[in-house]
Amino acid sequence: MTSEDSVSPQTLRYLQPIGALSSARLDELARVCYVERVGRQLDPFRVQPLKGKTVYLLSGELALSQQDGGSQVLVGGSDEARFPLGRRTPFVSARAITDVELVRFDDELIDIMATWDQLAEVEVTALPLEREPVPPQVRDWRVMTGFFSVKNLKQGSFGRLPAAGVAALMSRFERIEVKRGDVVVDEGSGAEHYYVIEAGRAQVTRRVGGVEMKLAQMKAGDAFGEEALLSGGKRNASVTMLSDGSLLRLAKDDFEAYLKKPLLRMVSRVEADRLIADGGQWIDVRYPSEYQFDKLPGALNVPLAEIRNAVGILDIDREYVFYCQTGRRSAAAAFLLAQRGFRACALAGGLAGG
Repeated sequence: MTSEDSVSPQTLRYLQPIGALSSARLDELARVCYVERVGRQLDPFRVQPLKGKTVYLLSGELALSQQDGGSQVLVGGSDEARFPLGRRTPFVSARAITDVELVRFDDELIDIMATWDQLAEVEVTALPLEREPVPPQVRDWRVMTGFFSVKNLKQGSFGRLPAAGVAALMSRFERIEVKRGDVVVDEGSGAEHYYVIEAGRAQVTRRVGGVEMKLAQMKAGDAFGEEALLSGGKRNASVTMLSDGSLLRLAKDDFEAYLKKPLLRMVSRVEADRLIADGGQWIDVRYPSEYQFDKLPGALNVPLAEIRNAVGILDIDREYVFYCQTGRRSAAAAFLLAQRGFRACALAGGLAGG
């Protein structure tokens, strides 16, 4: 069994129900799926079961044995092969009569993409005809390919939002155009908005001892501004555009209601201890000078300012319990990780409350 060539958007357009997805979504989906080749006489589902998957036969002949003793030969490219294997005619075993080519997707991924695309369609068609120029609110979420990428929908926070709240959330985002050199966030200023880069690149900097230090670069799909909103403090870094682009901006009150509330999980000390006992990891987001005196047993020290840099080395399948002195910094850290699809929560009240 091998997996080599990518699948074209035109091929995906032929398949149902994914062929109903928007063109932009199909283009993106085509970049993350591959043709899977299975030799004759082999069972395509012996190693990778069908359960939880949406699988299509692209070419070749596949013998399907049914529970009542009947059988069916499915031919790639036929009308029947346009539909996922096992959906219209359930089967108990399969055997490749010839060499076959398949493509498979996680059911959850297809469902998430369909949900967001269909909600976007509802939102767009429900808009009244306007004679005046359209205000800068987001009108069709499907064009925001960086923000609602396959990765972000499958692993990031937006894939975990309740579908019922998606339309309300998106109606509150405002799109703003930015130019290269624009300072979007100024270190030390108050926090009024949460931002997502729709298009373009940005530089994150911080003043240290009078010297401006470059901390990170961000691209389409990256979000910023949540730390100060969650902690109630001032902006701890500046964000400057490195290119022309566009941003999606969400006001503080809407951030609280539509993102913080559904995504930020605060846990009691009892629940936190249970999570740690089940294999979770304490992460202390305070300064090293705080951590060294009263750290919790087994805790790692990753100061809040370094959380973004730690994303690449943390295990996305492990539970992380963040803590600080009062819960403010740890709440910001947990939200940052939750946005990226991690299982993250914060100790309510911090050490002081425990």
